[in-house]
Amino acid sequence: MSQIQPSLPSQEIPYLKIAHTEPGIKSVIIHRLLLHFAKVCPGQEIVIVCIGTDRSTGDCLGPLVGTSLSKWNSKHFHVYGTLEEPVHAMNLKDTLQHINEKFNLPFIIGIDACLGQTSSVGSIQVVQGPLRPGAGVNKELPPVGDIHVTGIVNVGGFMEYFVLQNTRLSLVMRLSEIIANSVYAAIKEWNRSFIPLGQREQ
Repeated sequence: MSQIQPSLPSQEIPYLKIAHTEPGIKSVIIHRLLLHFAKVCPGQEIVIVCIGTDRSTGDCLGPLVGTSLSKWNSKHFHVYGTLEEPVHAMNLKDTLQHINEKFNLPFIIGIDACLGQTSSVGSIQVVQGPLRPGAGVNKELPPVGDIHVTGIVNVGGFMEYFVLQNTRLSLVMRLSEIIANSVYAAIKEWNRSFIPLGQREQ
């Protein structure tokens, strides 16, 4: 689980926060992701790191997104963190080391759940810069991502572990569905700009 609003010095693209009930939310998220993808070079690998654990309702957002993305079996991005093989506090450092050894300067998208104010619960954020996993529950973990996407799953500020365990699965599922579909659609659209017609995904 990540800190809600990380410090972003010299931020160029304003961060997006949008309620999951907002009409056209997927189009808004896709458009914002495409702005960030303008910094991706042709041929640069896109790696999506979905952080969290299936042992906590509130913290399973990342693995749910990762599982959904992996089902598309796309050759245009690589996914780490699923319900079967989650990326969490115990293996995050090793996972990042593996990614950096396997890929040459990949563009990394971090995905995680976070806690926030009551009025923000149910919102999705797209933010330039790395997320700080574990910051919401006072854990020191390495930062993740050139950009990151978070879903605000519950209220923060008090007894975070208890709050995460008592988060509604229906909200987490809905947020994960929106994030997974938006990320996949944005990457697919971005690839249309660089990949010859005969090599594009259908």
